[in-house]
Amino acid sequence: MQENIHPSDFRIKQYDRLKVMNQRPVLLWFTGLSGSGKSTLANGTEVGLHRLGFKTYLLDGDNIRCGLNNDLDFSREDRVENIRRIAEVSRLMMDAGLIVIAAFITPLEEDRKLIQSTVGEENYLEVFVDCPLEVCERRDVKGLYEKARKGQIANFTGINSPYELPSNPFMCIKSHEEKTSVSVSKIIKALENKINL
Repeated sequence: MQENIHPSDFRIKQYDRLKVMNQRPVLLWFTGLSGSGKSTLANGTEVGLHRLGFKTYLLDGDNIRCGLNNDLDFSREDRVENIRRIAEVSRLMMDAGLIVIAAFITPLEEDRKLIQSTVGEENYLEVFVDCPLEVCERRDVKGLYEKARKGQIANFTGINSPYELPSNPFMCIKSHEEKTSVSVSKIIKALENKINL
């Protein structure tokens, strides 16, 4: 921390907010290849939690890069900074009492460990959206794989940049094998004992 920075100690603490919100905040982090279904599952999970009365906020890779992180490119250094900022935003939102849902490729284990250390191991719930590369390429809803194969995108995860499989995720969802609604129901059921006070 810089020498001349002195954080304020506010009277209202997270505990006070949780009493009002009647939920325990966690960070539900969806990781997987582009086109694996992370954003679809994250969106469905937020809708389901909202219907149950939980207070949530969804952070998504492309949306964040349109605003908060629009100064970052896809170099290794900027990808780390992208994740660092998102982790810090998630921590602040959790301090406010929200259940944070995040959908980001996050290909490297060390970056996922950074998130975990920022928000606390007990608060970090990793959902690995396990979908084969060939299925993601067939979907290619954004046309990114085609561009990466043509050499128009450097450092594209799964093509010319690695994806390291999560070592111990909270859940593993095989998005190519079941309907989104089934996966979302599984996720919400697994979450229930984590987020109810």
